[in-house]
Amino acid sequence: MTKGKGLISSAVLGLILSVTTLIGFMGWYGSEKANDKLRSELATLRKNARISAVQKSVSAQMEEIATQQKEISDEQREEALQQTRLANQLREQSEEERRNAIIAQNIAIESEQKALDAYDQAEQQRLMAEAAKRRADTLNYITLGRSLGSLATKQYLTGNYNLASILGYASYLFTNRYHGDLYNPSVFQALTLTSQSKRKWDYHEGAIMNLDIAPTDDKVVTVSSYGEIVLHEKKGDGSWKSEVLFKNKQYDFRDVWMRDNGNIYAVSRTGHLVILSQKGTKILELKGMQRPMKLSRLGTNSIVIAEDAVALLDNDTYQISDIRKLNFRVICSSKVDDTAILFDDKGRMHHMKSLNSITTRKVPVVGTVSDYDASSSLHYQVFGMTDGTVFLVDKDNKILRLVGHRSRISKVKVHGRRIYTASYDGTLNLWISDSEKPEPITLYSDNSWIMHFSFDKSRNYLWVGDQKGNLVQAMISIPMMAEKIHKSLKRGLTQEEWNYYIGKNVKYDPFLTFIK
Repeated sequence: MTKGKGLISSAVLGLILSVTTLIGFMGWYGSEKANDKLRSELATLRKNARISAVQKSVSAQMEEIATQQKEISDEQREEALQQTRLANQLREQSEEERRNAIIAQNIAIESEQKALDAYDQAEQQRLMAEAAKRRADTLNYITLGRSLGSLATKQYLTGNYNLASILGYASYLFTNRYHGDLYNPSVFQALTLTSQSKRKWDYHEGAIMNLDIAPTDDKVVTVSSYGEIVLHEKKGDGSWKSEVLFKNKQYDFRDVWMRDNGNIYAVSRTGHLVILSQKGTKILELKGMQRPMKLSRLGTNSIVIAEDAVALLDNDTYQISDIRKLNFRVICSSKVDDTAILFDDKGRMHHMKSLNSITTRKVPVVGTVSDYDASSSLHYQVFGMTDGTVFLVDKDNKILRLVGHRSRISKVKVHGRRIYTASYDGTLNLWISDSEKPEPITLYSDNSWIMHFSFDKSRNYLWVGDQKGNLVQAMISIPMMAEKIHKSLKRGLTQEEWNYYIGKNVKYDPFLTFIK
């Protein structure tokens, strides 16, 4: 038992030792493990310390770098501020300079404009001075042209025809070159005389009361108060041949009409119509009419106008086909477009479009009308009066009195803006209707009553019949007259003649060269 107890005690002691050993082992193991942990932690701490130290060192370095960067940044900021201030100063300086430049530019522009204005003003004054000089020169040369025209006329009338022609042509040149009025009486008369552009025929014993010109301008028929009908025909060489077709003093012809077919109608104040055709001569008695005075065309018909009636003439049968008695006395008549216009002795005018269509109105001027014409395109009327007055009435019924004739107006013709009037005072005048103050321009003058006139188709020639029975053809084309004078000249002005007639202040020209 004691052995058993020893065994038990040994076993217990062994167990205790084993336990103690185990506990000690476990304690050692745990201690070692703890130590390992501590060692690990220490290693970690050391590592962390090293890292921390590194980090601290890095942080210190970074802080130092940051400080340095801050210092650099501060320096850069300060530098930037300095540059900004400098830039602002430069900008302000630049802006100031720009403002100064703008001011200087504006001053320069203003100065330039003033200079330009001064130049323009000086140039305008120069141009005005030149224009004034040109006007003065123009007026001087126009005046010279008129003076030369007067001198040409005087030389012609004294028989010095050669010098007259030279002066007449010089008058034309100066007037034409400086745009003067070639119809000025001094210039025009000189051209008319020195061109010697008139032809005269005296086949009539009585006064030439009327004339008519063929459309081809190669035939002219004239009738007289002594019952004469004369045909004037142009030959191939330019000369004219006259032939008396009818003559009977018991007739007093007042109007004549040459038809396109060559037939000639002549109305006599005795109450007869003489018709000349290829078939012969037919004399038609105008019954029921007192003192016939006019032949006219009314549309496609022909009419005879007498003091107390109007008759319609059949051109095929040579008979009166109709007649209308009038309740007024006709003293003169005219034709405008397709309307016959009759004037009575009561101050009225009657517009007749047909025998059955007559309208009446009062004459807008005072006095007795002796002839009349009008312009349909320009809407004005011209009244020639028995006392020599000519009235121009425009479209607004404004009346202008044209003074230039001394005796009865025998004929009025209107062509556009031109008015032609002839008178018993022996003058034929031209008036320009739209002139500010129309003045008479004498195209033709003679010492005999002008009974009638007409123009050729070209209006280069004027045909005039007068109270003495003379038929005159007068060239009225200024270019044609000037050309004719030019061709006739044999020499120019000598230096002495130039100085005398034109003046030393005008550069001398041999004149034959000058006039070409």
